[in-house]
Amino acid sequence: MPNNAQNPVKVNNSSDLEIPERPDVDWWNATVPEAQVDSSSFPLDMWAPLLPHTTGLSEITLTQCRIPPTLGEELCAPASTPEQDAIKGKWVRVRRDLNIEGGTMSPYLNVYYRRTRRQDINLVTDIELLADQQEPSSPGTWHKVSTSLRAGLYRAPPLYLWYRTGNTAGEMNAVERSNIITEIDVLYGEDVPWYGFEKLEPPTMPERGNVQATWLTYRRGVKLPPHAPPLHFSRSGKFKIMQVADLHYSVSQGLCRDSDRKPCEHSDNLTTTLVGKALEAEKPDLIVFSGDQLNGQGTTWDPKSVLAKFAKAATDRGIPWAAVFGNHDEEDGMLKEEQIMLLKGLPYSLVDRGPKDVHGVGNYVLKVLSADASKTHLLTMYFLDSGAYTKGYWDFFGFVGTTYDWIRESQTDWFLQQSSLIKPIERPFTPDSAKDLGHAWKRQEQITPDVRRLAKPNALMFFHIPLPEAYTTADSDPRTHRPLDVGTHGQEAPGNAKSNAGFYENGVLKAMESEHIGKGNALEVKAIGNGHCHITENCRRIKGVWHCFGGGGFDRRFRIYEISDYGETIRTYKRTEKDEIVDDMILAGKGAPPL
Repeated sequence: MPNNAQNPVKVNNSSDLEIPERPDVDWWNATVPEAQVDSSSFPLDMWAPLLPHTTGLSEITLTQCRIPPTLGEELCAPASTPEQDAIKGKWVRVRRDLNIEGGTMSPYLNVYYRRTRRQDINLVTDIELLADQQEPSSPGTWHKVSTSLRAGLYRAPPLYLWYRTGNTAGEMNAVERSNIITEIDVLYGEDVPWYGFEKLEPPTMPERGNVQATWLTYRRGVKLPPHAPPLHFSRSGKFKIMQVADLHYSVSQGLCRDSDRKPCEHSDNLTTTLVGKALEAEKPDLIVFSGDQLNGQGTTWDPKSVLAKFAKAATDRGIPWAAVFGNHDEEDGMLKEEQIMLLKGLPYSLVDRGPKDVHGVGNYVLKVLSADASKTHLLTMYFLDSGAYTKGYWDFFGFVGTTYDWIRESQTDWFLQQSSLIKPIERPFTPDSAKDLGHAWKRQEQITPDVRRLAKPNALMFFHIPLPEAYTTADSDPRTHRPLDVGTHGQEAPGNAKSNAGFYENGVLKAMESEHIGKGNALEVKAIGNGHCHITENCRRIKGVWHCFGGGGFDRRFRIYEISDYGETIRTYKRTEKDEIVDDMILAGKGAPPL
């Protein structure tokens, strides 16, 4: 994993990142050959930028339309004939309005292209954006689109799209085919384009005041996002998680919230830098984004442009990451069903949609395995969708629900079912050095209870909105008789839902380490990690389970979960942007408060 990185290995992506090779495992290969793509079954007449199309484009144009193209596709589309459609392909609209920030008087302005599998058609190999009276300086067959990319913008100097066509598909060699233009997209804001895409300079609409820049982006060939490697403990029995809560990113570069930083401008960039700094210091094996990656509230009017940047600190470093949704993520129009497809299309993502017959989107399980040849399951992580806002009577009148959603009964049933499927292991775990394939294990002293037992691995759980129980009375430490409640809290109103389907009592507190009934049987879930409450960042133990907030207000902070002794010991602390470690404590294992 990243904290044991040595030799870098190149991956095929737009920024030529060097992703570290991981030599500390023996049952999987970090340098898996890049998958081959067969796009012969992909549709040619549909804009789907996540599809890894290898089929090239034959023609590009722009159209202006006074009505929304979705209401009048034929009226807004470029002219064509059945013969042209058969030879060059049908016109495909890039479903992103270049004039979306142009004001009410600006017409809809869309890029269209044709895509073809014919071997006798010259394919697009390059695109340039040039001012009026300028022409491409490089040789080749160039075509100028007659409509300006700034058509309809008041007093905006014209900007024209030029594209170059090269050889036909039948004439191209493998290198030429890998560099043809295969997709076009649009980015809003001054941040990074979608993975595998590149910006075309200059912006079609420059940033000015509250108007965000608009950029045309394109992809050459196919750049598949790297897959996350299987999660596993180190040889010394350690695994580290960094929780990143409530990023609240916008299409713009953002405004600061709940921060004591002054001045505080371009908060999204500041936060990405701070996340990167924390990652460099902690070198986690997994990052968990615990909801409200998007700010909502009208500022994430193009969620795709925001999702392209929120995990950049993780993807730039090749660190696997998971995420759950918060109450703001769906506010600005893109459903979670659509967002989950985008999240899964980013590098090193472990996000999963989860079963469709369970309430919410993003209920899934991740398992962390041992690094020896036995691949023993040593840690479980449950991820749940805690919803956004309730739906009810007032929604019929156009009002958004004003109370928070809650975890439903179907999610409780799903959790208990998933828990029941986890097989017990002999604990504490000892690596199988007999199957070490020649590697010498660096054995370290570990916690070894007097009695070994068969039990499920310890588990952590992550969802955005805290449970009502998170605000109830804390357990007392039997050694000191003081409440088990560590960290800042009480500076904002409770952020839990008012309704409750009993997930804690009927789910979390019913899932035990073992089916055996006895005094030594413990709960499977040791801690629940929440976001949502920006200036609440305590850990409170309630009926044997720790409820820990990600926090992040004041100076920016990140909660760390350090699991050691092959899953037996769980430690947590927070790292501040000033590189301070605060509220360091043991939640489970040797040194933890007894039950």
